[in-house]
Amino acid sequence: MKNEVLPSSFRDPAGFLFFRDGILYRQINPVYKEQYDHLIRSGLCKDLVDNGLLIPHGEVSLERAQSRKAYKVIKPEIIPFLSYPYEWCFSQLKDAALTTLAIQKKALDFGMSLKDASAYNIQFKNGKPVLIDTLSFEKYREGHPWVAYRQFCQHFLAPLALMSFKDVRLNGLLKTFIDGIPLGLASSLLPLRTRFKPSLLSHIHFHAKSQKHFADKPINTQNIKISFFAFRGLIDSLESAIQKLQWQSHDAEWGGYYENTNYSSSAFQHKKALVSEFLDMFHPRVVWDLGAHIGLFSRIASNKGISTIAVDSNPASVEKNYLECKKNNEKNLLPLCMDITNPSPNIGWGNEERMSLLKRGPADTMLVLALIHHLALSNNVPLDRIARFFSGLCNSLIIEFVPKNDSQVKKLLATREDIFPNYTQQAFETAFSKYFTIRNSEKIRDSERILYCMRKL
Repeated sequence: MKNEVLPSSFRDPAGFLFFRDGILYRQINPVYKEQYDHLIRSGLCKDLVDNGLLIPHGEVSLERAQSRKAYKVIKPEIIPFLSYPYEWCFSQLKDAALTTLAIQKKALDFGMSLKDASAYNIQFKNGKPVLIDTLSFEKYREGHPWVAYRQFCQHFLAPLALMSFKDVRLNGLLKTFIDGIPLGLASSLLPLRTRFKPSLLSHIHFHAKSQKHFADKPINTQNIKISFFAFRGLIDSLESAIQKLQWQSHDAEWGGYYENTNYSSSAFQHKKALVSEFLDMFHPRVVWDLGAHIGLFSRIASNKGISTIAVDSNPASVEKNYLECKKNNEKNLLPLCMDITNPSPNIGWGNEERMSLLKRGPADTMLVLALIHHLALSNNVPLDRIARFFSGLCNSLIIEFVPKNDSQVKKLLATREDIFPNYTQQAFETAFSKYFTIRNSEKIRDSERILYCMRKL
């Protein structure tokens, strides 16, 4: 990573991100000179940074430029972990959308406008959404429509409407449609009652029809005039549409997960104490908790000041976790929705624009609690493959082995044939010893489960 242009930033002629000697910079090209100067001199950049809406940056010497054709080189603040819209729960995507509109409103106050409204330009820093693309702005042109209108609707409004009115899992379409969900597709999937919602009728259904009508016709933007007040009205309308969208889980199984476990109070407290003790052995800076549910064990790490990523496949669990983070203003915990049996892949141009989970690692320490029996027994993944996969994700591991005589495993096997003769504690230790050194193990009080801490070989 000595001199490398980031594959995610090649599309913008205004500039790009690159690494030099392991440090992240953004080159600003001469074509963006007028816009950048206005961004700085108008005070918009400072205002957004001061309000936590834009990632801060500092200007550095042009000697750091990636090419001779550079107007400026800036050094942006690093986001510790990049996440993507298809990994966010409903409220995360909603907050990201409202943040984008808040930025657009402020930009207009300073005579600028967003030329990009991509959800990928938003990341979560200290638990809150923030814009990371300093070059997303252009000077406001009186009478011109918002050039990012369609992109905003595809990246934010359409997926949120589908999650709210149809199925929360439809957020996964963003993994297929990297430039947002096509409005024609969203319109066809949304139920009839959404056509009686004026904002959705206008911004999705009519917008989709307009796109289809003009798809093969040249459009002269000189003939499209929109006043400043109409422009502000459009942003207000989108903001109102987003704010009205709601999603509430009816998933009782995961909502009360910890009330339905086979842990006694003593066992639960003992497990928490062991996790804390094992974390202190490794002193990690970054922890990933796979199968985090609503984040109770994730918070053992995040409350120690450790940057913690809490991953779970159930949208209801992730939603509940995120709302708890917001309520308590938690800065070290980022909940994400991801199926670890099919984790986020490399996607985009050349399969390089958006990184897989593996590319974003390894974590210093990974928590894998009450998960391995689901992977091995419910998903038929051999223990050796699990161990090998985990070794690529972390440098140290805190993992819970759940044996066959555990009541939860008995439930898993009650409706299917037991074809897993190799699912034993000895086989588990043998498989993981190929990739990790077992530093410690302890049986959880009042249970048959065993908690291990391991260091990667």
